[in-house]
Amino acid sequence: MNFFSSTFKLGILGGGQLGKMLLYDTRKFDIYTSVLDSSNEAPSKVACNEFHLGDLMDYDAVYNFGKQVDVLTFEIENVNVNALEALEKEGVKVYPSSKTLKTIQNKGKQKLFYRDHDIPTAEFSRFAYASEILDAINNGGLKFPFVWKSAQFGYDGNGVKIIRTESDLKDLPNVECITEEMIPFKNELAVIVARNSNGEVATYPVVEMEFHPEANQVEYVICPARIDKKVAEKATGIALKVSQAFNHVGLLAVEMFQTKDDEILVNEVAPRPHNSGHHTIESSYTSQFEQHLRAILNLPLGKTDSKVGGIMVNLVGAEGYTGNVVYKNIEDIMKMPGVTPHIYGKKQTRPFRKMGHVTIVNEDLNEARRIAEEVKNTIKVICE
Repeated sequence: MNFFSSTFKLGILGGGQLGKMLLYDTRKFDIYTSVLDSSNEAPSKVACNEFHLGDLMDYDAVYNFGKQVDVLTFEIENVNVNALEALEKEGVKVYPSSKTLKTIQNKGKQKLFYRDHDIPTAEFSRFAYASEILDAINNGGLKFPFVWKSAQFGYDGNGVKIIRTESDLKDLPNVECITEEMIPFKNELAVIVARNSNGEVATYPVVEMEFHPEANQVEYVICPARIDKKVAEKATGIALKVSQAFNHVGLLAVEMFQTKDDEILVNEVAPRPHNSGHHTIESSYTSQFEQHLRAILNLPLGKTDSKVGGIMVNLVGAEGYTGNVVYKNIEDIMKMPGVTPHIYGKKQTRPFRKMGHVTIVNEDLNEARRIAEEVKNTIKVICE
C-alpha cells in the first residue's frame, strides 16, 4: 500500500501531546491523518488533516470514526475497546490490537498477564472495591506499607498512592483496584520495544527515570541509564519477553524496577509512544514517534541507537497557578547549549499538568544532567 502523498488515511484516537508529536512525522512523510478527541482545544488539532470531536469511551463515536480510516492507532489507553474489536472484525487494522489494549487497560488483568507468562513483577492482590482492603489487613493477608493503584483510568501519578497507615485508606475511591508490595529499588528504568506485523523487533537503550516525590510524575529521563551493562542487558531481555508475550504491533514502553539486588521487576507497560521516549526526537537516529509509524504501517524499523546522550525534563504547571499559561524564563533556557523546548499547546495550566518538555543533549551525560537541573530551576510554568 502507498502511504505517502496518497488517499491512505491514518486514524489517531486521542489528540493530546503524544498525538501532536506523532503528527510531526506524519507531516514529514505526508501521511494523511484524522484525529478524534473530546476537546476542541486538543493539541493535535493544529497538525492533523481532519479533526473530529467525540468521546473516546463512547462506542458509536469510536466505531464511526474508525470506519473512515485505513489504519487506526491511539495515543491514550482510555478508549472504547468494544468498538475496536468490532472494527477489527470488519477489516480495519487496529494497532496495537484491541486484545493487547484490553489486557493493559486494567492493571489487575495486566498483573495476572505477567504472572501467567512468567514475567517478574511485584507481588500483588486484586480487589473489586477499595473498601475490601481493610478486611485484608485485619485478616493478616496484607501488611503496611504497600502501593495502591486504581485498576483503570489512572495516569500521570493519578490513581496511585502509597499506603503506610490505616488513615491513608480514608480518601481512596471505592473502585476496582490492586495493591502491590513496596519494592526497595535502586532505579526506575524503562525500555521501549518496537514491533511491526512482519515480526521485526527493535529496542531503544535503557533509560533511567527520576520522579517528583509529591506528584509521582517523571521529572527527568536519562539516556543511557547510569547502570551496569549486565543490568541493562537483563532489563532489555525482560522487555523483549514482555513484548513477545503481547505480540503487539507498534510501540510498547516497559517500565521496570531495578531492585537493591539488581533484579528486574516489571512495573507496568504502555502500548504507545511514551514519556520515557521523548528524548529520542533529538538524541536518537529514529524518534519513537517515527518508529511507531514505521511499526504500525509495517515498514522497516529505524535505527534505535542514540547519537548523543539525552536527558528529558518534564515541564509541568507550577503549584499555586491555574489559568492562561506563561512560560517564564524560556528565553534563558534557550541560551543553554543543547537545549530544545517542546511546548504542547495547552492554553490552560494547573498544578502538575504536563505542559511540555525540554530535551538536553550532550556528549557528556554528567554535563547534560547538570544543564537539566539548571533548566528545571530556571523555567517556570505559571499563568498571567
